[in-house]
Amino acid sequence: MSYNSKAFGIVIGRLRTEKGLTQERMSGLAGIARSHLAALENGEKTARLSTLWNIAYALDIRLSELIRLTEEETEKHGG
Repeated sequence: MSYNSKAFGIVIGRLRTEKGLTQERMSGLAGIARSHLAALENGEKTARLSTLWNIAYALDIRLSELIRLTEEETEKHGG
């Protein structure tokens, strides 16, 4: 299975919304620009490992869980 930026974006957008975080708040927690978070959520950019780690921290989940959820989302779309 290859990396699917759209699936990753769907997952982080869904988790962010479920946790009641705005893009502004989550990007602040993750230490990235809001525009970068928006591009990630839209599947327009990929993230470095350190950014993935920070996003997981901002969402209060383990990085392994974020990866697992992204894999599941990728499989839903035939990836």
